[in-house]
Amino acid sequence: FHQLMNQAMTVMDQGMKQAPMAGNPDHDFAAMMIPHHQGAIDMAKVELLHGKDPVLRRLAQEIIVTQQQEIVVMRRQLDQTLPHPRQSGESR
Repeated sequence: FHQLMNQAMTVMDQGMKQAPMAGNPDHDFAAMMIPHHQGAIDMAKVELLHGKDPVLRRLAQEIIVTQQQEIVVMRRQLDQTLPHPRQSGESR
């Protein structure tokens, strides 16, 4: 359990640190929250594998469903409406 939770946290932290920043608060918020939500999903899956408390297992199931839906919304916003960070060598 502890190893899986630490692994989920490490992946989440790395994803948040590597999120492409654009200098646009809306873009940067979504870019960082996607790996944050994925980390919560990964931790909730560990709870379902090892946890016994029915209240916490139900909460873990809800986290998986709701945060997956929120990731879809944030990806859609990043893809459709928010300016993307400049690529190396790209000029505007």
